[in-house]
Amino acid sequence: MNSSTKRIAIFGSTGSIGKQALDVIEANPDKFSVEILTANANADLLIDQALKYQPNIVVIGDEQKYEAVKGALSKTDIKVFAGEKALEEVASMDCYDLMLAAIVGYAGLKPTLNAIHAGKPIALANKETLVVAGDIVMRTAVEKRVPIIPVDSEHSAIFQCLVGELRNPIEKVILTASGGPFFGKKPNFLVNVRREHALQHPNWSMGAKITIDSATLMNKGLEMIEARWLFNLKPQQIEIVVHPQSIIHSMVQFEDGSIKAQMGLPDMKLPIQYAMAFPRRIHNDFPRADFKKLRNLTFDEPDFRTFRNLTLAVEALNKGGNLPCVLNAANEIAVYAFLRNRIGFLDMTDVIEYAMQKVPFIDKPNLEDYFESDGEARSYAADMIKL
Repeated sequence: MNSSTKRIAIFGSTGSIGKQALDVIEANPDKFSVEILTANANADLLIDQALKYQPNIVVIGDEQKYEAVKGALSKTDIKVFAGEKALEEVASMDCYDLMLAAIVGYAGLKPTLNAIHAGKPIALANKETLVVAGDIVMRTAVEKRVPIIPVDSEHSAIFQCLVGELRNPIEKVILTASGGPFFGKKPNFLVNVRREHALQHPNWSMGAKITIDSATLMNKGLEMIEARWLFNLKPQQIEIVVHPQSIIHSMVQFEDGSIKAQMGLPDMKLPIQYAMAFPRRIHNDFPRADFKKLRNLTFDEPDFRTFRNLTLAVEALNKGGNLPCVLNAANEIAVYAFLRNRIGFLDMTDVIEYAMQKVPFIDKPNLEDYFESDGEARSYAADMIKL
């Protein structure tokens, strides 16, 4: 390994983003190396990844699987840790150069904050970290002078459009949404949707949680809240447009009326590679867009009346405080229940709305308030579902 190789810590290596990041690293062994791999419960895949990429450290979140991972890697020099606290402690270590924050959901918050406190640049694929506590995360990043480079295709697009525009005020950002598999459908159709239908995304290959969020448009609502913190925007500066082809990944409109867009075929490896290699762009063999075949790029208004999750997310965005944290926690429980066929597609919205009404509003929460609000929201949501 040469001194210019960037040592990558992948928090959430067995998920969709983590697996694609390893593909990028494998294709660029002179530029990247694997230093840390973590997984929540998928011990078998974590073991396979560790044997192949030979990181310095692996962490399995599920402590019951520690012995299995430790035993499988006993003939290597790889250090094995387990549990939530280990995740947080490893994030604070000095043995890596960049954290790819790809743990799904609220669980990614503490490790990411610890990495920021340790002065580590973040390639952020976990939008919930900013949805839950964006004010604290971004304030800490500024204090520690830590760059946060977004991996979400929409936020990566905005980030790329803003390179070189430091002194030019943004009028608004336009987040594009594919519309998901049920674009144009009405409640009388959605009431019968099952998990296998909702997991069929037309353009993107993603994990189950984010695929369901895309189907309900909650994903776009969470992205609005993430964009508000990432780019220091007011809620009214964030707009959503449905763009079913997913070629334009998002746009920035400046105060002179000029609009910049970042375009490309829908492939998460591109924003992953961009974030890991930033500020350089590096060659790859990913498929290229052919404009002779892209004759119809269309744009529509989102249907707020049918996809009420988006309406709830906009409410949380506008009100702020602990409400986005509550929204996110209740949504995680609702999606979990839907994926296990415990509730229907439209029931997810009712669960989230109920939790948002029940958890007391806190205008200026601290980190402890966020943790408590998250727990309360999960409890109310689970009670309603009878989990």
